[in-house]
Amino acid sequence: MNGELPTRRQHEDWVHDITHHTFLHENMKRLIEAFRYDAHPMGILVSTVGALSTFYSEAKNIFDPIARRQQAVRLIAKMPTLAAFAYRASVGLPFVYPDNDLSYTGNFLAMLFKMAESKYRPNPVLERALDVLFILHADHEQNCSTLAMRAVGSSHPDPYSAVAAAVAALYGPLHGGANEMVLRMLKEIGSVRNVPEYIKRVKQGQVRLMGFGHRVYKNYDPRARIIKQIADQVFEVTGRNPLLDIALELERIALQDDYFVSRKLYPNVDFYSGLIYQSMKFPVETFPVLFAIPRTSGWLAQWEEMLLDPEQRIARPRQIYIGSPRRDYRTMDERM
Repeated sequence: MNGELPTRRQHEDWVHDITHHTFLHENMKRLIEAFRYDAHPMGILVSTVGALSTFYSEAKNIFDPIARRQQAVRLIAKMPTLAAFAYRASVGLPFVYPDNDLSYTGNFLAMLFKMAESKYRPNPVLERALDVLFILHADHEQNCSTLAMRAVGSSHPDPYSAVAAAVAALYGPLHGGANEMVLRMLKEIGSVRNVPEYIKRVKQGQVRLMGFGHRVYKNYDPRARIIKQIADQVFEVTGRNPLLDIALELERIALQDDYFVSRKLYPNVDFYSGLIYQSMKFPVETFPVLFAIPRTSGWLAQWEEMLLDPEQRIARPRQIYIGSPRRDYRTMDERM
């Protein structure tokens, strides 16, 4: 949001502001309860983020830097609460309110998984792992959801509406659901001994190799290297994910095979993140939600940069017409 790392005082003030804006208006809770019992958490998140705009009338003052900053704080603070409430509603559990004594990720874990204990204490390894994953997912160039944030934001609605559009873009399986597709692939392979045959099918064009290749990175995704290290730490706490051996063998063969090397198909950020989330007991349907929480800060930074750009106009891509040069009108009875 600021473009620079904070001083100690700035950091303390920022943590305080985020921590003390995590609670939701009680009407939001009733809105979430109104969804069907089997509603997808991302569907709930799209709706509730957009609904937040109705609670803060000053949010439309997007060129007031104080109001703009306040909405950014609220969105970053409340997104984990919305996400946790959506998850708890989807599994029929009572909502857990934020705990101001916990960290950003620790509080999120508490709102997700707290049961009968009087005080939830997140495992520090898992808390740190989620923190690292959130940092790595916070912002990443002009991807689909970021483009949606800027395109909608260019018409100057409040930031809640623009973020809702970005979350909707992330809902698509080609964007926020990529790590889920990796897990499905690993389950389909089923065993380390089946990896060579799957690689053969990939080369023949019968199946896709999920979690490999990237529109930006033409070598090993640097984020994937960090996540792979975090995975080892998580598995020491949760136990080894049975799919890990398949993933490691798949990676080993692909990194040595000229077919993949020549095409610059290297592991990306999604290849190991799904394994970590699964080992931390996150349901698969919450994976894109876990993407949306940290990406909110990146979306807002992109949104503010766009608003303050004097050359920015409303998004209006040129569309070239390639249809019929002329079509005469015919009445309905004359049409074939």
